[in-house]
Amino acid sequence: MSVQLEWSSEQEIIEIPDALVSRLEQLLQLAAEAEKVEAGEVALLFTDDAGIHRLNRDYRGIDRPTDVLSFAMQEDSAEEPEIVFEVEDESEEDPFSGMLGDIIISVERARAQSEEYGHSLEREIGFLFVHGFLHLLGYDHGTEAEEQQMTSKQEAILQQAGLSR
Repeated sequence: MSVQLEWSSEQEIIEIPDALVSRLEQLLQLAAEAEKVEAGEVALLFTDDAGIHRLNRDYRGIDRPTDVLSFAMQEDSAEEPEIVFEVEDESEEDPFSGMLGDIIISVERARAQSEEYGHSLEREIGFLFVHGFLHLLGYDHGTEAEEQQMTSKQEAILQQAGLSR
């Protein structure tokens, strides 16, 4: 088995070229390998600031746009409701069992940040994607030590893919 990427776009800021999707698939494989994730699926949605603002407000209670959101499917949290999937046939598998989660990227925000940081849009979207993937696996950056660990992992993966600063 392997880690799969399913993506869609609801934004009109840029056309998502096949080369970018291939790059994100490469980053997903590198990140999964680094984190010893052998199988799973990641859903990726490209949106604009208005779309990510709505999601940030509705699901996190933060009333402003952000650059990337991650919603883990495998996370154990007392705060999130447990979804029970019942199957009629005992031989059927839970269709969500292999789902690692969803990553939502604001292309509008990514474009602005790429200009601000002086690197390519491809590098910024790649960074946001890897950042989101690590969140799906439970990484966070609430403390300085957590942020250093996450930053180190992100940069190593991006460097492997040739997307260093």
